[in-house]
Amino acid sequence: MAASLTAAKQQLRSLMKQRLSGVPQDSVLAQSRKIFESLKDFAPYQDAARISIYLSMPAAEVQTDALVRHALDAGKQVFVPYLHRSPLETSSTPARLMDMVLLKSIQDYEGLKLDRWGIPSIDPATVHDRQRILGGPDVHGSDMSTLDLMLMPGVAFDFDETGSVRRLGHGKGFYDYFLTRYLARMDPSGGSLDRPPLRLYGLALTEQLLSASSGELVPAGSHDRSLHGLVLGSGEIIEASSGSM
Repeated sequence: MAASLTAAKQQLRSLMKQRLSGVPQDSVLAQSRKIFESLKDFAPYQDAARISIYLSMPAAEVQTDALVRHALDAGKQVFVPYLHRSPLETSSTPARLMDMVLLKSIQDYEGLKLDRWGIPSIDPATVHDRQRILGGPDVHGSDMSTLDLMLMPGVAFDFDETGSVRRLGHGKGFYDYFLTRYLARMDPSGGSLDRPPLRLYGLALTEQLLSASSGELVPAGSHDRSLHGLVLGSGEIIEASSGSM
């Protein structure tokens, strides 16, 4: 079962890679702008004080530069992905993990160097001086360890028969494992029941939303987390009709 699920996901990733390679950059930028304009007026974004935003590849996915700048300018605390080697040497732990680390300012963001995929990336030498969601000294139930909203990338998205938003990632499991660890921090033993739940929204080009009528669907297993909603390149925000996570 696990092998067939993995194969189905990889087949869809290959199909989507080919499909997205044909999307003109002008279309990517236009759709990204519509998503930005919609999110600016979206209550979960407006109300979020601590927000996670992925930093985008130069092409073939929703661009987030305008969102990062707007959120920082609005006084939000903006956390971005940071990949690092796992300190846990267990067979069930991935070799590399993702944490979310704080951008200090617009100048800090503009000073990030591009990695080999053209994605702005946190310098590991600066991580010790940054607030981190999972890896810092305040991770045990503190307000310093919480997020209000996470805007997530994906390769493909769809809605299952219950109205939940399914997401196909790039296959490394970084987001799912981050969320598993995050929610473990936020369980009742951490005294966090009074905190609002983390809201998860995918950002998707219209080409990334699969249609049931096409026969395409996102393969999902028990460890794949559904989202609260999807923000499309048309500017439409679609809420899940059932709970996520």
